[in-house]
Amino acid sequence: MAGEGRYFVSGLSRSRVPAKIDHAVDSPLCTTLCGDGARVRTVEHLLSALEACGVDNCRIEIESGDEVPLLDGSAKGWVEAIEQVGLCAAENSCGHNMDKLAPELHEPMYLRRNDSFVAAFPSSKVQITYGIDFPKVPAIGCQWFSSFLDASIYLKEIASSRTFCIYEEVERMRNAGLIQGGSAENAIVCSANAGWLNPPLRFHDEPCRHKVLDLVGDFSLFAQNGNQGLLLAHIIAYKAGHSLHTEFVRSLLNVCG
Repeated sequence: MAGEGRYFVSGLSRSRVPAKIDHAVDSPLCTTLCGDGARVRTVEHLLSALEACGVDNCRIEIESGDEVPLLDGSAKGWVEAIEQVGLCAAENSCGHNMDKLAPELHEPMYLRRNDSFVAAFPSSKVQITYGIDFPKVPAIGCQWFSSFLDASIYLKEIASSRTFCIYEEVERMRNAGLIQGGSAENAIVCSANAGWLNPPLRFHDEPCRHKVLDLVGDFSLFAQNGNQGLLLAHIIAYKAGHSLHTEFVRSLLNVCG
C-alpha cells in the first residue's frame, strides 16, 4: 500500500520490522534491522536493489532464519527478480496514487571517523563517488569509482558487483556468525599474498563498485512514508562501511527529516 514503505516480516511471531534507519543496529560487516523482538540481517543488497529499481512500498517475508539470502553476493539476482514481476503504482487506502518524493540536501554534510568519511553536497541528481584503500592487499589496493545513478546505470554498472572479503579474515567472520551462508559462490575472496582466489572479476574495480551497492542499500533506510531514500546529492565516501553509512543517515534526520 502506498505510504507503508518497505518492511520485513520475520520470526515465529511474524513481527514487522520496518526498513528504516531508526530500526538499524550496529553490526560488523553487514546491516541489521531489529524491531518487535525480531532481527533481520544482511538486508543491504536487497534494499539496494529495491531502492535503485524504484520499489518504494514492499512487504518482504523471511521464511526461516534471520538472514536475507546472499545469492551470488551481489544485487543482480534481486534486480532480475524485480524485472521479472514488474512494478505497479501503489495506491493508498482510498485507491489513489501518491506522488513519489525524493529527499533534497540544501547544505553540505560531512562525517568522519579516523581516516574514513562520508560527505554529501547538494545536487539536482544522485551521484556517488566512492574510494577504498587496502594497502596490505595489493590485488585490491586503492580504487575510486564515480557515477551518476539511475536504474539503468545501477543495473549495468553496480548491481552485479559482488561482496568481497580478505581470505585471512574469513575464519574470523565465520566464527562470529556473520557469513553463515558464505562461500566462494557468494563472495569474491582475495588473499593478501596470493591475490584473487576465485577469479575472474566482473569489473576491474568490482570491490569499489560493491561499496557503492552497499551505500545505496544503507541510504535506502532514510526513506519515509514510501518515498525515495537516496538523497538528491553528490555523496562522497572513502574507506567507509555499513556503520559509517548508517551513522551518516541518522545525522540526516536532523537536516532533512
